[in-house]
Amino acid sequence: QVRLVESGGGSVQTGESLRLSCEISGYPYRNYAMAWFRQTPGKERWAVAAINATGSIYYTDSVKGRFTISKDNDKNTLYLEMNDLKPEDTAMYYCGAGPFGRVWWKEYEYNVWGQGTQVTVSS
Repeated sequence: QVRLVESGGGSVQTGESLRLSCEISGYPYRNYAMAWFRQTPGKERWAVAAINATGSIYYTDSVKGRFTISKDNDKNTLYLEMNDLKPEDTAMYYCGAGPFGRVWWKEYEYNVWGQGTQVTVSS
C-alpha cells in the first residue's frame, strides 16, 4: 500500500521560514515524480514545485528564489524549504507522487496524494 505523509506545516509571520516533509512508502516504481501542490478554500489545487522521474526540478513563478524542493532517496522523503514566506503562501500543502511527472504542474500526473499540511502566514 502506497502512503504519503506530510509534516512541517504551521503558523508563521511574514518573512519567516518553514520546511515541509513528505515521507513516501510502498511506491512500486524505482524512479518517480514527486510534487508539492497547494490549495486554498474554494480554489483548485495549484502546483508549487516538482521533481520529475528524471530528476529535473520545476517551480511555479511565485515561489522561485524563495522555495527549494529536494528529495532524500535514502529516507524516501521529499522536502520543501520555504523561505521569506508571504501571506499569499497561506494554503493547505499536499505532496503527490506519480510515475513520470512530464506535465509537472498538472494534478493528473500524480496518482497518490498525502493528507495535507496547513501553512498559515500572517502579516
